[in-house]
Amino acid sequence: MSLPSRTAAAVALCAAVFAISWASILVRLCHAPSLAIAFWRVLFATAILLPWGVTARRPASWRTAALAAAAGALLALHFAAWIHSLALTSVASSVVLVTTQPVFTAAFGPLLLGERPGPLGLSAAALALAGTAVLAGGDLAVGGKALLGDLLALTGAATAAAYFMIGRRVRERIDFVAYLVLVNGSAAAVLLLLALAAGAPLRGFPATTWWLLVLMAIGPHVTGHGLLNWSVRRLRAFTVNMAVLGEPVLATIYAAALFGERPGGAFLAGAAMIACGLVLAAREEARRGGYNPPGAGAAA
Repeated sequence: MSLPSRTAAAVALCAAVFAISWASILVRLCHAPSLAIAFWRVLFATAILLPWGVTARRPASWRTAALAAAAGALLALHFAAWIHSLALTSVASSVVLVTTQPVFTAAFGPLLLGERPGPLGLSAAALALAGTAVLAGGDLAVGGKALLGDLLALTGAATAAAYFMIGRRVRERIDFVAYLVLVNGSAAAVLLLLALAAGAPLRGFPATTWWLLVLMAIGPHVTGHGLLNWSVRRLRAFTVNMAVLGEPVLATIYAAALFGERPGGAFLAGAAMIACGLVLAAREEARRGGYNPPGAGAAA
């Protein structure tokens, strides 16, 4: 991949991390059940993308469409687990754990994608993940609701990693916007079924909550997740998942300012470790020259 393309992908990745870092804050401000928040966020995002999706090139095969739908189901499980975790544990704990995606990508990437992080990449992941643990500042609980929230956040990390790995393969065979519409449409359908099965109300919320849901769809979802999906076609899945580790630093700062959830005294040390890990990951990506998919540019 050329230097300008790598630079564009890096800029897009930074913008994506900034956008998604606001998700946990917007969720906390919403007065609605977690499944309702997840459903409306994804449905509004689908509605925003649909006008462009109807003119996009369709999937070449039913298998491609099925894989995109499977990615959407994983995205639905990611949001269902992670958003509910925010009701049970702190923003710092939830965001730190949900961004452990590189662990799952490093474990399954060699098998599913043929991508194996080198020594520098593994060192970057270890350093950044150690930083997220320090960043939590002892916030991780050992029992009760908070422990369940932490486990749900880890589930969100695993399903998000799987979603991006499937997306890497599918994105080689389908138009970008068509992929986003398929993924978000199937995610909305799965979340609707989950909400109905759980008896979660889907209406009757304050007007402020509806505006927050729209903001969530525009910012963290369409902009943030859209740029992550755009980047994963140009950078290795491990690198994209590593970049997401920048989210807890920003989200913790926002939570401290807005909710008074002050991080522990080791916050600066943890943030510095994450930053160093991201620098190492960027160096490995630069050495490898990014990801060059078959027919790159045909369905960008």
